[in-house]
Amino acid sequence: MLSAISGNSQENIVYHEPPTSILELVNVERAPLVSLDSKKEQMLFYYRDAFKSLSDLSQPELRLAGLRINPKTNISSTTNFYTNIKYKKIDDKELQQVASLPANARITHTSFSTDETKLAFTNTTDEGVELWVVDLKTLNATKLTPPILNANSGTPYSWFKNSNSMLVRTLPEDKSELIDRQKALPTGPIVTTSDGQISQNRTYQDLLKNKTDEANFETLMTSEIYRINIDGSKTKWKG
Repeated sequence: MLSAISGNSQENIVYHEPPTSILELVNVERAPLVSLDSKKEQMLFYYRDAFKSLSDLSQPELRLAGLRINPKTNISSTTNFYTNIKYKKIDDKELQQVASLPANARITHTSFSTDETKLAFTNTTDEGVELWVVDLKTLNATKLTPPILNANSGTPYSWFKNSNSMLVRTLPEDKSELIDRQKALPTGPIVTTSDGQISQNRTYQDLLKNKTDEANFETLMTSEIYRINIDGSKTKWKG
């Protein structure tokens, strides 16, 4: 007796780039976002890639209380990053490159200092969010912190009026580990009640559904507050 066995084989297929002619059509540099200071004397030009990279698209995401959070880097997973900053005064003809920007920059949360002589921004690395500052007189960028900022709920810093320091939200040194929803065992049933009345309620996305969600949300939102000076020194904020 003869028998035939058939099977499906799998090939290791990798992504390929299209021809150069197609790439040139797709990878057209986007027009920069332009920002002016309050006196309309200084202009900042922010550049970003036309598309997100595969690395960005494959980042982890938690959906809690209507937020989309990357739990690895502690910033919103929907953030669009800038890759370069240029500068010009309103009467200048040529743009000037901001020097010493981070390698493979992923810039967001930009803000002028109160006196508009400096620019702060965050840079997101694979490990987390850093705080940087640019001296707008020298156009030189300086890193103020390692990747310790907590940007899960938005801009993680604000300038003081003296323009020489910022109030910054950082991750706690004893930050708790997130609970894996797939492995967490319930301690009891989820009980809901209704009084029988019909009412129209606004629909909210990704509400906190259980104790695990509540614990993870608290972990992601908890910060320590520091006053960080532009020379990189810091003190814990108690007031």
